[in-house]
Amino acid sequence: MDEPGFLRSTRESYDVLAADWAGHFRDELAGKPLDRALLAAFAELVPEGGRVADVGCGTGRTTAHLRELGLSVFGIDLSPGMLEVAARAHPDIRFEVGSMLELPVPEDSLGGVVASYSIIHVPPERLPEAFAEFHRVLAPGGHVLLVFQVGDEPLRFTEAFGRAISLEFLRHQPEHVAELLAAAGLPVHARLLREPVAGAERTQQGYLLASKPG
Repeated sequence: MDEPGFLRSTRESYDVLAADWAGHFRDELAGKPLDRALLAAFAELVPEGGRVADVGCGTGRTTAHLRELGLSVFGIDLSPGMLEVAARAHPDIRFEVGSMLELPVPEDSLGGVVASYSIIHVPPERLPEAFAEFHRVLAPGGHVLLVFQVGDEPLRFTEAFGRAISLEFLRHQPEHVAELLAAAGLPVHARLLREPVAGAERTQQGYLLASKPG
């Protein structure tokens, strides 16, 4: 089966950006107290001993933070270049190449899934497919935390850090994403909208916490 074009362009763009991306965003969580608070709440909700997948983990900064919170976590990303940087920075964490449309994870095996700014590269019509995968890999009682930019108009980049890329950031409305999660069997039980950080973000940021009943 041919690989969808959005997967190929996303992977190739992040491969090109990996080293610059890691340096620019290394300390991003330090300036986002609400993000840290939500990650801490998620960590408390994960069933004891449950493994967690950081899907679209990039260079592993959120993965490493989740490990510091005491979770058994591993990272999955499309980009081998980003994962190479992640593995060098965090050699004690497992990282592997994969897509959220076909996760390399057994059924009912995870206590949690985090997708922080990774559904923004998935076309809206493919989100039900991704959320069905989240449902498949989660054990009953497992949780999902999504973080994404809020809006309707996509943002397209052909250059970043002086490098040629082809990358699209797809913004989503929280109500619609919550409906898609519920349709996939992952009802939302908490949601938050945060105003953009001046000079660093262009739109509101959305956070949804959902779970697989059981």
